Amino acid sequence: MTPYAITSVLIEHGQLVFSGPQEFVEFTQIREADELLNDLQGHPHAYVLACVMDRQIKAEKAWVIPFRFAQKLGTFAFSRLAALTLDEIRDLMTRPEPLHRFTESMSNNFHAAVGLIEKKYGGNAAKIWEGEPSSAEVVYRFLEFQGVGPKIATMAANILARHFKVRFKDYFSIDVSADVHVRRVFARLGLTDENDSIEAVIYRARALHPEFPGLFDFPAWEIGRTWCRPQTPLCGDCYMKEVCPSRVASGG
Repeated sequence: MTPYAITSVLIEHGQLVFSGPQEFVEFTQIREADELLNDLQGHPHAYVLACVMDRQIKAEKAWVIPFRFAQKLGTFAFSRLAALTLDEIRDLMTRPEPLHRFTESMSNNFHAAVGLIEKKYGGNAAKIWEGEPSSAEVVYRFLEFQGVGPKIATMAANILARHFKVRFKDYFSIDVSADVHVRRVFARLGLTDENDSIEAVIYRARALHPEFPGLFDFPAWEIGRTWCRPQTPLCGDCYMKEVCPSRVASGG
């Protein structure tokens, strides 16, 4: 089975999600928190700030931080956030319980993010992606936020395109977010070697589907989290079972 035959199945599943209707996205398993994050019309800054918080802790815990702020403040209106001092943000981040593993640096990042949204986008974070900008421009805009690296920036753009159906001029610069699930699935499918670096996985995805390398992201992540487990993978239940060389080799 050639790599291109294998990737065609991944691309097909990625395209189904990308081209499908917009649906409510469950980020945190807390309905009220997810409603805030899904409100790109009224609270687009909630989504952006959640992306900024998504660092070195479980995603579900990071993405609930905007909602925890809203609970404490009684609102998540941008004007209220913009009026907060760094000390007030630090207090919200740490009391009565810490909301993040790194409360000091993430308080600084939160405060800086609010300042950037206010200064560059007039308090409207939706301007980051309005008007069908290029994918490179959107990724660059997320990279301007303090503490945000390429992985989070491309993830943020990918979720906007994939789940929120935000239109971009192109999708060339949206890479896979090569977490442990994506790297494991790529290796078991024979698309990369087991010990390949994150950068190697990213460039492999670019080579296989240059017009939208990030299209691989959701199907590979879903396969890794659901079926292609580190131990005792559920090969028989996975939709890649007919083309996966690891399953054929193991007889699974």
